[in-house]
Amino acid sequence: MAVKLFVGSLAYSVTQGQLEELFSQAGKVESCSLISDKFSGQSKGFAFVEMSNDAEAKEAISKFNNFEIDGRRIVVNVARPREDRGDRGFGGGNQRQGGFSRSKRW
Repeated sequence: MAVKLFVGSLAYSVTQGQLEELFSQAGKVESCSLISDKFSGQSKGFAFVEMSNDAEAKEAISKFNNFEIDGRRIVVNVARPREDRGDRGFGGGNQRQGGFSRSKRW
């Protein structure tokens, strides 16, 4: 079963290709996603690399956690599941908590 790894503290100059090449030294890379800003396209300094099995993921962590690439020491660990970030809408929606409501008459 594939294991997703979080790779953080990346220099903005690191490319997805560099990460794929680096992590392929520890085993088969199923996928690699360098996270970038949706407006500017610049790297956000972290990525997710999916290794094909648990043994290869452990090998990648032991080899590359605290590894220096482009002048920065990267962090590599097992990715945690994404947490629910809640409602990010404007105003909060609940009138009792100060949200905007058109039903109030002034």
